[in-house]
This record gives sequence, structure tokens and C-alpha cells, in this order.
Amino acid sequence: MATVSNYILALDLGTTGNRAILFDREGNVVGQAYQELTQHYPQPGWLEHDAEEIWQGTYSCIKNVISKAKIQASEIAAIGLTVQRETCLLWDKNTGTPLHKAIVWQDRRTASMCDRLKQEGKAPLVQQKTGLILDAYFSATKLAWLIDWVKQNQADTNWDNVIAGTVDSWALWKLTGGKVHATDNSNASRTMLMNLDTSDWDTELLELFNIPANIMPKIQPSLGVFGTTDPELLGAEIPITAIFGDQQAALFAHGCDRPGLLKCTYGTGCFLVAQAGTQVARSNQQLLSTVAWSTPKQTNYALEGAIFTSGACIQWLRDGIGLITEASETETLATSVDSSNGVHFVPALSGLGAPHWNMNARGAFLGITGGVKKAHMVRAVLEAIAYQVKEVVEAVNHDLPQPVSLLKVDGGVTRNNFLMQFQADALGIPVERPKILDATAQGAAFGAGLAIGFWQNYQSLIDNREIDRVFEPGAGQKAAQDNFLPWSQTVAKVL
Repeated sequence: MATVSNYILALDLGTTGNRAILFDREGNVVGQAYQELTQHYPQPGWLEHDAEEIWQGTYSCIKNVISKAKIQASEIAAIGLTVQRETCLLWDKNTGTPLHKAIVWQDRRTASMCDRLKQEGKAPLVQQKTGLILDAYFSATKLAWLIDWVKQNQADTNWDNVIAGTVDSWALWKLTGGKVHATDNSNASRTMLMNLDTSDWDTELLELFNIPANIMPKIQPSLGVFGTTDPELLGAEIPITAIFGDQQAALFAHGCDRPGLLKCTYGTGCFLVAQAGTQVARSNQQLLSTVAWSTPKQTNYALEGAIFTSGACIQWLRDGIGLITEASETETLATSVDSSNGVHFVPALSGLGAPHWNMNARGAFLGITGGVKKAHMVRAVLEAIAYQVKEVVEAVNHDLPQPVSLLKVDGGVTRNNFLMQFQADALGIPVERPKILDATAQGAAFGAGLAIGFWQNYQSLIDNREIDRVFEPGAGQKAAQDNFLPWSQTVAKVL
């Protein structure tokens, strides 16, 4: 008898770890597996991932979730893939060996290259073609650096065998046994190499960054068949039918398919994305124009405010300076005091993203006095996360015809009730938190299932999502908003 395909598998390959989540026909999570990813810091401001570790972690999570759920791989109807964006690598298509560790989106090693290109007057060209700010955050200068490094350090490399890609291309290539070298529009739009109007690699930009066109993956719609898994991996050929950048996947999961709808994901960074419809939207406030997702019939666009450091601040409190031992302690400590006691934190651990776009900014605590305790410093860090989001919401309000009236949120950091309440108070609007916080994985699953007809109706999937809690602006609203100006002045000092 033929096996009935009752599940969709979502692979969420993030900055701090890789996750595999199984969804059933009702859109419920029936199993998940997670594996943390090692962060490599070879120099200050540099961050790398081992691409082999990304793949091994992904493969391990897939096998673990299938085993935990007690199902056969053949019961999986399709796979949806969502990944950390901008992180990129080079590898040999014959051996499958990466030529260097992947350079992570947070990495700032190419800031000087960006500064030089700005001085040469290239920033307007890049922004017009790609919708992006000329910045080391994106993939183009990282790929240029990798190509130069290989030429200098591996002179005998046969460039006919070298291919490039972001993490989605690498994972897709591994999943298909090296048969498919492709990416989707949403990830390609983050490389600073895709022309936003043509949805193809831009020849002028490839030349600007000295990147050969033949090493780049094929760009495909986000929803559609990319290939099937190598049967030797799982004992079944499973179609891979959706690929999204992680923030675009979360937008899809929240049902933000019409202009004016937006969400904010609180992960390693904070990413506020507003749906802009089927026309490219341009910002007057240093927000990014980007692809939301695409189908074979149409492309949806978005405006985005990319904040580099949010959850990474909490991780730094734990792993960097040892103020906490568990992330969950931050909520308890923050609520143990009624203010930050005049302390302000600027979370520029990897420079500042939207709306400042200052690569050279560095993090700082200001306002420390003898009366400041650990709890005040921890609270100041959480407040800074919320204030960064407030900056971007204000920028979105300038760009969109209607002001934001509701913020939909997701991501692990949103488990912190203090932060979510403070966010609602600081913004003066409700903050809606869903029951499933892994919206990136959920969006990838929804896309994959819809692409093959596993689910028929996008809106019914969205309507069936459960809301965990809505945080309304409360008694702390005035204090939170009054403190925003002093915090902004602190940021100005760092800048």
C-alpha cells in the first residue's frame, strides 16, 4: 500500500541553531528537534559558521524529528526551508567541500570595502538597483572577500568547480545530493546583487564586486518545486517546495499578505517587516526595500527595518559578561526594579542597523552610578531592545499612509513578558503574540504545503493560528515613552 503523506517538514536554519519541525494537516506541531550552532569569532567584529556543521546539524535534526514522531520519511509530503539571511559561502561542487567558513550576516570585516565604495559614489546605484543600503550586513562584499581570500590562500583552486550561495543554497544543494544549485527571490534580494525590478542577478553589480556570474545560484520563486531529497539521505524522495528568508517566512506565517500589515521577529536581531504589496516600495527613512515572497504568478514586496542586535544582547549578558546564567532570568531581574535607575544601553554590538546604518558604532552603558545594580543594567538592555523597535516603527509610520496600530510579534525573545509589556507601553499600541513562536518555521511549512496542495487555503491557515496573548499599553506607558528621548540622546552620543 502507498504511504499516506500527512506531514510537512519545516527546516529553520538560524544564526544560533538549526531546527526541524513537523506540522500535521491541521497546522499543528507534532514534533521538533534543535541543535545549537557554534559561533566562531576569529577577530573582533568577525563572525563565522562552519558550513559542514550547519549541514550535519540539519541532517541530524531531520532524522531526530522523524524518529521522535515515530513516522516514516515517506509520510512527509514536502519540505519548506527557511534560513538566516545574508550569511554566505563558497564550495567545491565536485567534492562538496566549503572553501572557507561561512561569513555570517553580523560580520563587519568588509566595512572598509563599503566605506570605499561609498566614497566612490556607488551607494545610490546599489540602493536603486537592490533596495538595500550599501552595508557589510549584506552578502555581496562578503562574497567578494571570500573570493579574494581563496585566490590568495588556495591558488590552485579550479574556479570552474566553485559555486557560491547563501545558507539556503548550501542546504538545498546538500539535500538534493548536489543536484540543485538554486535560491529563491527573498534570499537573493538580500545579497545586494539581485536587481529588485528584474528579480535576476545584476550584471553591473556582479562586476562592481568582482563576482563571476557563473558561480551564482539560479533564482526561483519562493513557492514551487526546487528539487527532491537524495533518497540515500532519508530513504525517500521528498519534494522541497518552498524557500524563504527567515524574516519573510515569519511575515508569511502571520498572514501579512496585504499592504499595511507588519510583524516584528525578536531573534538574534530584531526584524520589523511591513508588507508592501506587488509593487516595489521605496523608503524615505533608511528602511530596506526587499522581496517578501514570490510565486510563479506574482512577487510581493516589503519594507524592512533590520536591527542587528536584540536577542544577541541577552546572549552576551549570559556568555559574554556573565551577568546572568539563563536568558529567562532577565524577566525576573527587570521586574525586580521599577526603572533602569538612569542607565541606558546602546546595543551596537555589531554596529547599528535601521534607521541609523552606522557600521562603526559600538555598544555602551551610560548613566552608571554607585547605586546601579545588576537588575538595572539587565532592565536597561531589555528597554533598549524595545526602543530600537520603536525607532523603526516610527520610521515605518513616516513611510506608510496609515500609522501602525498593531504589532504582531514572534521569536524566542518574545517569551519575555516584561519586554513585551514594555514594548506595548513604549509604542502605545497593542502587541500580539501567537501561541507558536517559531513563526519562521511555520511560514516555511505553510508555503511548502500550499505549493503542493497539501493545504488549499492560505487564509484558513492564518485564521486557525492561536493567539497566546495581546499586550495592551498599560500604567507604564508614560514612563516608557518619556524615557525614549534620553535613550535616543544616548544613542546620539555613541554615534
